[in-house]
Amino acid sequence: MKTRLIIMNFLEFAIWGCYLVSMGIYLGNVGLGSNIFWFYTVQGLVSLFMPALVGIIADKWIPAQKMLSICHGLAGIFMIGAGWYCMQAADNVDFSILFTLYTISVAFFMPTIGLSNSVAFNALNKVGLDTVTAFPPIRVFGTIGFICAELFVNFTGFQSTYAQFISSGVLSLILMCYALTMPNCPVNPASGASLGETLGLSAFKLFKSRTMATFFIFAMLLGVCLQITNSYGTMFIDSFQNIAEFADTWGAKNATALTAISQASEALCILLIPFFLRKFGIKGVMWMAMFAWVLRFGFFGIGNTGNGLIWLILSCIVYGVAFDFFNVAGGLFVDQQTSTKLRSSAQGLFMIMTNGIGASIGTFLAGTLVVNRNVDMSGLTSAAENLNGWQHSWFIFAIYALAISILFLFIFKSPKKNIDNKNEKILASVTEEDASGFTEV
Repeated sequence: MKTRLIIMNFLEFAIWGCYLVSMGIYLGNVGLGSNIFWFYTVQGLVSLFMPALVGIIADKWIPAQKMLSICHGLAGIFMIGAGWYCMQAADNVDFSILFTLYTISVAFFMPTIGLSNSVAFNALNKVGLDTVTAFPPIRVFGTIGFICAELFVNFTGFQSTYAQFISSGVLSLILMCYALTMPNCPVNPASGASLGETLGLSAFKLFKSRTMATFFIFAMLLGVCLQITNSYGTMFIDSFQNIAEFADTWGAKNATALTAISQASEALCILLIPFFLRKFGIKGVMWMAMFAWVLRFGFFGIGNTGNGLIWLILSCIVYGVAFDFFNVAGGLFVDQQTSTKLRSSAQGLFMIMTNGIGASIGTFLAGTLVVNRNVDMSGLTSAAENLNGWQHSWFIFAIYALAISILFLFIFKSPKKNIDNKNEKILASVTEEDASGFTEV
C-alpha cells in the first residue's frame, strides 16, 4: 500500500511540476508575456471554491478515489486541449482560447491535492497504519515528483514549448486510471453539517479576536508573495539568453532546472523547523519567513547567470525558509489558538487567506503594476534594458516584503504559550504533508 500511495503522490505533483514554474517561458515566447499574471491569478481564484465544492461531492455522494479520477480526467483532457491548440496555432496563440482551456483544467486539478490526501489517509487506515508516521515519507515523493517533472521539461526543451501542457495532461490521464485502483472511500450522504460549516465559513468568526484577525491579515499580506517567483522567475532567468554576455551560460539555458533548487530546499528546510520553533518561538519563525522573502526577491535582483549565479542559487535556497517556516509555524499557531470544533475550518481559512486571496491579489498586482510597467514584453526593448526593468521589479517586491516583516515584528503580539507535548506531536506530523501542500497550492 505504501508503494502504491508513493506512485500516486509522485504523479499528483509531477502533473503540476510540468508547467507551474516553466509556463512563463513559453507564454513569453508566443507573445503573451504581458498576460502571465492571469494564468497564476486564476489558480488562486479557483482555489477559493473548487476544492470545497468537490470535497462536498466526495464526502456525500461520489467516493474520493472516483472523484479524484474524474477530476484528473477532466483536468488532463483540457490541459492536452490547451497544448493541442497551441501546437495548431504556432506563434499566433490567442490568449482567450488558451486561458479558457487552462482555467478549466486547473479548476479541476486544484481539488485533487486535497482529494489525494483523503484517498491516502483512507488507504492507510484500512491497512492499520498510523497516518502521522506513515504518510510523511510517502508525501515527500510528491515533492520528488514535482522536481523530476521540472527537470524533465527543462532537459527535453519542453520548458519553452506547448509540450509542457501535453506532458502534464498525459500524466493526469495516467493518474485518472490509477486512482481507480485505490481502496474505496466511504461517503456520508446524511451528514447534518450546514453548507456554511462544510465550506468552513464558520471560521470567519475568529476575526472577532484581535490576535487572530491580525494574524490572518498578515497571512494574506504575505500570501501576496507566494506566486510571484513561480510566475516570473524562470522567464527572468531565461531572458539572460538574449544578452550576449550571458547567452551561453548554463543557468540561462536551464532556468527550470535552476529553480528546482527551490523545491529541494523546501523539502530540506522542513527538518529545521522543530529546532527553530523551540529556539525562537512561533512569532520568531514566522518573522524569519517574512524576512526570507526579502532575500528571495533581493537575491534575484542582484543575480545573473554569469558571475552572479551564486545569488540566484542563494535565492532558491532561502525559498525553503520563506515558504515552509511561515506555513508550518502559522498552521501550528492556528491549531494552538482555536478550539477543536473550528480547527479544520481555521486551517482552511489560513489557506484561503494565503494561497487564495493573498496569492491571487499578489500575482495580479505584481503583473499589472510592477512587471508589465518595468519590463517590455513586446520585444521592442533591448534585453539589456529589460534587465534593468527586471531588477527594479525584484527590488520593489523585496521592499514590500521588508515593509511587511517590519510591521509584523512590531504589530503582531503572539500569546505567551510554549510548545507543549501535544504540539510537539502535531509538529512531528507537519512534515512534507503541510509544507509542500502549501507550496503546491
